[in-house]
Amino acid sequence: MPRMMVSTRGSVLALLAWQWKKVTLFLAVSTGIYYLHHIHGLGALRLPTAPMGIVGAALGIFVSFRTNSAYDRWWEGRRLWGQLVNASRLFATQALAYLPAGPDGRPSEEQRALVRRHVAYIHALRCALRDQPILTDEAVQRSLGAEERASLEGEPNVGHALLHRQLVTLGAAASRGELHELRLTSLDRTVSALLDAQGGCERIKRTPMPRGYGFIAERLIVIFGCLFPLSMVAEVGVMVIPLNALVSLSFALISEAGRVLEDPFSMFWNGLPLSSMSTMIEINLRARLGDEGLPAPVAVSPQGVLM
Repeated sequence: MPRMMVSTRGSVLALLAWQWKKVTLFLAVSTGIYYLHHIHGLGALRLPTAPMGIVGAALGIFVSFRTNSAYDRWWEGRRLWGQLVNASRLFATQALAYLPAGPDGRPSEEQRALVRRHVAYIHALRCALRDQPILTDEAVQRSLGAEERASLEGEPNVGHALLHRQLVTLGAAASRGELHELRLTSLDRTVSALLDAQGGCERIKRTPMPRGYGFIAERLIVIFGCLFPLSMVAEVGVMVIPLNALVSLSFALISEAGRVLEDPFSMFWNGLPLSSMSTMIEINLRARLGDEGLPAPVAVSPQGVLM
């Protein structure tokens, strides 16, 4: 399930287990260097401290730059979904306010179809960004009838197809004189905002960060973790073992933070809570229709995870 960690609680053991390979490497290298230096008396097995300090500073800048760039992608994804939330609420309100209601004053079938199709659009976009099947998704199925779902089979971009049908429906209503030209223009702008947000999300999803960033960072961290004990073993003795693990793991974790933030729509714990946001949009829009049996909001789990 898509999820996002929203709690500040954590476990040091879980953190070490997450990076156990690097922790094992750093501990093994520093233990071996301490053993050779102090047990076998290989005093020449050391490096000056100053060059390693310069390398460490440069490495910190490099991995931090990658992490900051990845966070910018993550935050842009969240901002785009905030835009989708606002535009979705506006679209539903416009559809219900601008088009003629039913004879009893309740939303007409056309208004209901527009709002429910938009709910399906949001869930379809969520599935597309998560690389999940769209037309078999439970939320999409409860928002679209079987006939309309079948007509979407083979569409290369289901989200765009759904928005296209929305505008076709609105254009037909304008042709019948049920929708004023100015109101149609306002709805056009709302659909344009939706397409802009969708395009931004797809750009992030389909444009990964250059692989060289991750490759170089990983190799430099490993090299640093192997050389750092040589510069500190004579000064701190056996404490070089935990010290190397702490310093080198810090660089590794900063680099890993960049890796997991690179795709804000991933299924990892840092991914944006698209299920929660899309369900919230569905609840908001269907409430405007007066529907009963609305889906329950996605709750935060006892572990502090938001799906």
